[in-house]
Amino acid sequence: MFYKCLLFLFLVMMTFISTSQNITIRGTVSGDNGPLPYSSIQLENTNFGSSSDSEGNFILTGVPPGEYTLLVTFVGYETYKETLRLEKNKAIRLNPELKKMESRLDDVVITGTRTAKKIHDSPVMVGIIDRRTLDNVQACNLSEGLRFQPGLRVETNCQTCNYTQLRMNGLGGGYSQILVNGRPTISPLTGLYSLEQMPANMIERIEVVRGGGSALYGSSAIGGTVNVISRLPVKDSYELSYTYQNIAGTDDQIIIGNATKILSENKSGVSVFINRRNRGFYDHNRDGFSELPRIDNNAIGSSFYYKPTENQKLEVNLSGIHEYRIGGEMLDKEVHLLKQAEERTHKILIANADYQINFNDGNSSLISYLAYQLTDRQHYTGIFPDDSSSISEHLINPPYGSSMSTTFQAGSQINNRFNSFFIGSNVITLGAEYTIDDVLDIIPSYDYKIDQRTLNLGVFAQSDWQLSEKLDLLLGLRLDKHNLVADPIINPRISFMYSPWKSTQFRLTWGNGFRAPQAFDSDMHIAFAGGGVSRIRLSPDLLPERSRSYSASVNFDKPTDHYIIGYTLETFYTELHDAFFLQPIGRDIHGLVFEKQNGQGARVQGLTFEIRANYDGKYQIEGGFTWQNSLYERPVENIQGLESRREFLRTPNEYGYSTLTINATRKWSNSFNLVHTGSMVLAHFAGAPENSSDNYTSTPSFTEISFRTAYKLTLGTKNTVLELFGGIKNITNAYQNDFDSGKNRDSNYIYGPPAPRTFYLGLKIASL
Repeated sequence: MFYKCLLFLFLVMMTFISTSQNITIRGTVSGDNGPLPYSSIQLENTNFGSSSDSEGNFILTGVPPGEYTLLVTFVGYETYKETLRLEKNKAIRLNPELKKMESRLDDVVITGTRTAKKIHDSPVMVGIIDRRTLDNVQACNLSEGLRFQPGLRVETNCQTCNYTQLRMNGLGGGYSQILVNGRPTISPLTGLYSLEQMPANMIERIEVVRGGGSALYGSSAIGGTVNVISRLPVKDSYELSYTYQNIAGTDDQIIIGNATKILSENKSGVSVFINRRNRGFYDHNRDGFSELPRIDNNAIGSSFYYKPTENQKLEVNLSGIHEYRIGGEMLDKEVHLLKQAEERTHKILIANADYQINFNDGNSSLISYLAYQLTDRQHYTGIFPDDSSSISEHLINPPYGSSMSTTFQAGSQINNRFNSFFIGSNVITLGAEYTIDDVLDIIPSYDYKIDQRTLNLGVFAQSDWQLSEKLDLLLGLRLDKHNLVADPIINPRISFMYSPWKSTQFRLTWGNGFRAPQAFDSDMHIAFAGGGVSRIRLSPDLLPERSRSYSASVNFDKPTDHYIIGYTLETFYTELHDAFFLQPIGRDIHGLVFEKQNGQGARVQGLTFEIRANYDGKYQIEGGFTWQNSLYERPVENIQGLESRREFLRTPNEYGYSTLTINATRKWSNSFNLVHTGSMVLAHFAGAPENSSDNYTSTPSFTEISFRTAYKLTLGTKNTVLELFGGIKNITNAYQNDFDSGKNRDSNYIYGPPAPRTFYLGLKIASL
């Protein structure tokens, strides 16, 4: 089946091939301060493109006669546009001059349609978190950066090990598809800690698609898709920084480095990053057991591209992470002798390679890709027993475990633009991909074993039909054959965009999705509760979970000479059929046991409002707030003996963020940010001295306020800048104050902000 699909794609590709004409376009790109090296040059709606060299010079060859729109982009500058009328065998010389840009109106995104489109031209709404945002909020890792996007909420789920989940539009972590450079290399096992393990300095930008508009990415994209895009070489540059954080007395030190080099007249380039973080224990309630684990994280990676010809490009991304984390009793002894502890040693390798060739006079492209992930994890999760017989057994056979996870994906897609397609133009995308994910997680002393292999063949087709300048219709269809589902699953997607004015877009999206009956990240976490450990197993009768999602939005952005103001209003509704839930089924000798079963169904609905404004690049404000509710059709049992409830646990009905950036001068910059988390309901198991009986708890709401200031000095030849920065995270110390204490605590009873008040200072040296 897979090979037949690839053959079909190849035959389709061959039908698009035609000969090109010999027209050459040359020029030099410049900005306010002279030439702009390594700018991006593109003929709109074609695959003809290039980059300028170190002096801002560029060349496009083999362009056929006709009328085109030339687009020139450079990070931090407005997109340059010029209409060209090309005559056969006649060379053209241009000298585009770009202006400084302080908005994202012309940003190009790829996640919404799997093809490059301007953010305002995408029928599927795409949110962006870029490097500037990550710097302004002092994000150390992916987890901290994702909090500053509407509809997203990052939560900490374990008091001992601090694993994190991303919730999108009111749905839990298992409903979100996390991609790295467009590929699903974050496996269920890797997903437990990956949000905190991936350093911010490896990230160029993060693209977010909320809801059913991401159905073309397959299983687990019900809530949405987050695409983490690595830094690619754009120009020669370097950056080195050191940050010291003090988390209510706990030391946290971070060293980062980035370097980029363009080679062979822009035919190739390489970028590298390094990151080292060392954080100590933090004990909030002073009971000798940590609320923040000790972390020693080392990450290194590289991105490389090579252009053998003007119409071919190979990109390779590699990253490796080695992390040690330990939480629980804070004593220096062998981990199995501690009263309660979780210890994790991760060795992770993530790699992907993409090859693209453009043909058919730039109207067609073929992209082939490979992706791979390997995680080797050694771990311990245990409580030191109280009685002598259990102690002897524990010492003989302590609950150490080992895990191995591998992910492999191979795929290809072909894109062809029809400039005249009945009415308007159309970009047709056809593709197929095959994904293998293996997880083996074993703890012999608990008789615990997850041996899961998922195989999925996905075939997808999409029509991005621009009916006119104001109307765009996006039709998508994906077929998945998953080894844990008996029959192939077909998921359609329809998006419609109407732009009555250049400043305004109305969007409607409908899409179906599914989740296979498999173990996801949260199912692989062993928690402490009720004086033992709690584990999750899958029902032998578990069926796939299906979804139907709807969303409608209006987007407005009004730019003038001095300011930009805009807003987005989105409403969403998702139906879940055969919805997964955890049914408590009792205890065994090790602790509580839950079984993942199918419920009758559930619905999630809500409203998200975003606002943004920018004045002369000196003052910028962004914010987003979500109101929603998530309910099962029928009440479900969360703790045996307590009433069943319809609402999703750990799911607040309102949450949001805002950021304010003030660049009063070129040297000084200041930023403020706020994150709000509303009240939510948690199940709280007995066992700790503070909690003698099982119960439900309604948490307080939290609002974190943070501040950052930075001062820049230009050094030497004015090609190097020295930046001194500092600030306070969570100024008001809005943090949970009713943690369980002792070894028998309920480790899942944790909510609110990820850390208490934190002071930080840093020094960065970088090229301009």
